[in-house]
Amino acid sequence: MIKIRNIHKSYEMGQSSLHVLKGIDLDIETGEMISIMGASGSGKSTLLNILGILDNYDEGEYVLDGMKIKRLNERKAAQLRNRKLGFVFQSFNLVSFKNAMENVALPLYYQNVPRKKRNTIAMEYLEKMGIEDWAHHLPNELSGGQKQRVAIARALITKPKVILADEPTGALDSVTSREVIDLLQEINNTGITIVIVTHEHDIAQRTARTVKITDGMITEIIKN
Repeated sequence: MIKIRNIHKSYEMGQSSLHVLKGIDLDIETGEMISIMGASGSGKSTLLNILGILDNYDEGEYVLDGMKIKRLNERKAAQLRNRKLGFVFQSFNLVSFKNAMENVALPLYYQNVPRKKRNTIAMEYLEKMGIEDWAHHLPNELSGGQKQRVAIARALITKPKVILADEPTGALDSVTSREVIDLLQEINNTGITIVIVTHEHDIAQRTARTVKITDGMITEIIKN
């Protein structure tokens, strides 16, 4: 599903350059659930941004679902993200003035799905997440766990091939964290590939493999 070879990424920092990724090689199989771990500044979020077609890389090769990804214009990148990828973030990234149903339906708006149809589909996904009763509540009326369920429903609504989760349990208590990981494992069991960036060892151990990154390089891959 994902193949990356010799990926390098640097950022210009005034007169100097910061070399963040230093030759990353990684294969992620279709239907696999893996975790990426590393200290702050190790490069794991940069790698996730490249996998999510949110950032370009300087050197190497990235193949997603058989398609080479390299320096796409924003329109093409957005189309690919909307078709193939779902995102789940630590901060939920919900639109504050839209209710839960409208937040979940949002990706379908960008696919030009009519409002009535996209809202019907959004309700189906909220039901799958067990929070259909909260469909008409705004994000500030939801708990952290409910917000993350809304975010996961939004990530799933376009039927992506891959879900990229950046610290999805970082803002949640331990009980809610377990519920969210249980949910992600259920989704993974349907055949969707999931990549989770996490600081939490117990979360990483729930995935098939843990990829450890240190100073922009993969230093260890552990089978869990």
